[in-house]
Parts: sequence; C-alpha cells; structure tokens
Amino acid sequence: MASDTAKRRIVLVEDEPDLRDNYVLALGRAGFEVDPHGTAVSAAEAIARRVPDVAILDIGLGPDAEAGFELCRSLRAAHPRLPILFLSARDSELDIVSGLRLGADDYLTKEASLAQLVARVHTLLRRVEAFAAPPDESARHEVGPLALDRERLEATWHGTPIGLTVSEFHLVACLARYPGQVRSRVQLMEAAGLVLDEQTITAHVKRIRAKFVVLDPAFAGIQTVYGLGYRWLARLDY
Repeated sequence: MASDTAKRRIVLVEDEPDLRDNYVLALGRAGFEVDPHGTAVSAAEAIARRVPDVAILDIGLGPDAEAGFELCRSLRAAHPRLPILFLSARDSELDIVSGLRLGADDYLTKEASLAQLVARVHTLLRRVEAFAAPPDESARHEVGPLALDRERLEATWHGTPIGLTVSEFHLVACLARYPGQVRSRVQLMEAAGLVLDEQTITAHVKRIRAKFVVLDPAFAGIQTVYGLGYRWLARLDY
C-alpha cells in the first residue's frame, strides 16, 4: 500500500443517500478515494474487481436487516487481511459482538462524529503499515508451534496458515510476545488499536480460539485469567 492517503481507496456501503454523501465528503476531505455503494451486491461486485484498502459497512441495507453481516462474512473469507469497519446505528452489545465475530476489525456507531470516523480509518491503516516496514530480526517470532510473520501479517500453527484478521493478528502477537505473562484487556485493546469496550476483546479472543481449534482440537494456548485478562501459555504448558 502506498503511503499517500490520497491513493488509499475506501469502499463505503450505506443505503441512506444523505448519510452516504456526508461520509463521502468527510473521507474525501481527509484525502481518501471513496467508492460509495447503497447495496451489498454492488459493493461486493466492486470489491471483487478491485480490493480496497478499507471497507466500511452498514449492517441494515434496504429491506435486509442483516445484509452488512453477510457481506462482512463473505469479504473476510475472500480477503483475510482487508481492514473492515462497521458503521451502524445499531449500538447493542449483541450487534457489536456479532460484527466482530464475523471478522470485522472495528465497530463504530453513527452517533460518532465524522472526525472520529476519519480517525478510525487512519488507525486501521496505520496498523497495516506498522508491519510493512523492511524486514528485520523481529519480523518473525516463534513460540512453540506458533509462527508469526509481522511483515506479511501471517500466522501459522504447526506450519498451517491460520487466517487471522489484522486485529486478530495484533492480539495474538501481543499475547505471544511474552508467553506466560498476563495481558489486560486494556493492553490488548491498545495493541490492536481498538477503542471500544472490553467486550470487543472477549469477542475477538473467542473468534481467535475458534480458528486455532479448527486446526488443532486440543488447542489451549490462550488462557483466560479471570478478572485480569489473558495470557499465551508457553509450549510446555499445553
């Protein structure tokens, strides 16, 4: 990805024309190229033709109250490292957790200001850029059967790719950097660039565990330390 935000492309999916225009204007003024869509179908077709740097999705689109969730599911399956941000009027914990479990990297309600939206997009992009620096000795990190490649944002377990999202990769990297040490939810949020409540971390950890279990049903590398946070167990501990 180029370093100039003017070359960064965002696919925006919002079915309310006035809101869509406001978001396009704000993001455009921030230097982004915005490709707006009113339906999940047109957005999916556009992304299939050209993958953007960030996708911003509403949940309810037209008569389909779950269209954004389904679009997120399909995009995450096709593009594991595409930063995805939900922007929705729905602010229930269930919706937020559902969005994150489907693979979104962040969730913002429409009560947030346009400045907050722009800031979240910059945060997502910075997290991708942080691992695009020239390779060095810390680019790869191994803890037992877990191997992390910070340059490529890739993780493998016993040599098999796990398929983590950007946020999930940051969380695993934060935990695995110091095996055995407890990382609080606040520390994990900071590592992943998330600024939501602590439930978002819980949702991400559940999804991460599920991905490891698919590859290894006996996986128990992430331990919950109740009241404190989580830790990555050293190889001999699991």
